[in-house]
Amino acid sequence: MNKRSIDVLVGLFVVAGALALLFLALQAGNLASFSRGDSYAVTAYFDNIGGLKVRAPVKSAGVTVGRVKSISFDDKKYQARVQLELEKAYAFPKDTSASILTSGLLGEQYIGLSAGGDETNLDQGARISSTQSAIVLENLISQFLFKSAADAGREKK
Repeated sequence: MNKRSIDVLVGLFVVAGALALLFLALQAGNLASFSRGDSYAVTAYFDNIGGLKVRAPVKSAGVTVGRVKSISFDDKKYQARVQLELEKAYAFPKDTSASILTSGLLGEQYIGLSAGGDETNLDQGARISSTQSAIVLENLISQFLFKSAADAGREKK
């Protein structure tokens, strides 16, 4: 092999490595889904969104059916307003419920949709009224500690 062909092979190897790093960066940032098919936006209000982020997956039965489009604070309801962008291929009944769930013990948070039984479906601009906020680990630990302290105080009496 001459020097020129070795240089070309090394260059191709470097380009392939750069593409692999780009792919990994897109996967880590939840930006790997390039599908920009038809979608519709629905809104859900939560008391606490925990660590939910924009572009987090929206899943139903473990299948990604959309993404979180935006998160804002509603200063009239004092709740977090989460706008979901769902793919048109997936139709959900109007009485669908949304929960903020966590992948694994300390994994990323996502929104899980549980379909209801209504005859009519959600459409553009609809609101999901049945929601369950994120479970915050710190709140659970503090509740456990306060309950333990209260129980210990009652035993001393």
